[in-house]
Amino acid sequence: MNPKKNLFANLKSDLPSGLVVFLVALPLCLGIALASGAPFFSGIISGIVGGIVIGALSNSPLSVSGPAAGLAALVMGALVSIGDYSLFLCAVLIAGILQILLGLAKLGGIANYIPSSVIKGMLTSIGILIIAKQIPHAFGYDKDEKGNITELFPYGQEDMHELLQPLQHIEVGVFLICLLSIIIMVLWEKPFIKKRIKF
Repeated sequence: MNPKKNLFANLKSDLPSGLVVFLVALPLCLGIALASGAPFFSGIISGIVGGIVIGALSNSPLSVSGPAAGLAALVMGALVSIGDYSLFLCAVLIAGILQILLGLAKLGGIANYIPSSVIKGMLTSIGILIIAKQIPHAFGYDKDEKGNITELFPYGQEDMHELLQPLQHIEVGVFLICLLSIIIMVLWEKPFIKKRIKF
């Protein structure tokens, strides 16, 4: 089979699916970069490189790869402990090489020895932290933070009043956009919406 012909054989379906993946991946990459304390551009680069590398090495035609929210707290902790972004990138490169070597050695089964409760607990806590840190932005309150992703109270007051502080600085336009986005995400999976909107 001609490789060039095979590449464009499903172009009609590949274009809309690629557009959907792009629309999902772009805010995800930017959000995880923000949560990790890394530059926004690094999130975009990680999504591009991950997609190219996994697409070239994986045997699955349906694989989607990019930055993971579960690593946000680890990345932030590494940035704080190492203290230098270039050294952190070097550490990420070394970790990636080790992951490739472990994959080639068929040692991925080691992950089965990690209790699922540990993984679920870590992902749940990271999700709570990310949501809590986005609440001020949802109301348009963008005061400079003193903490990082590992702190629930980023503005230094460390009390429940801090969580309610954004309510005193509501930007109507920002809040309406946030509310509309949440409504769309909730309704998007409803059966009556799926019947009327098809791609």
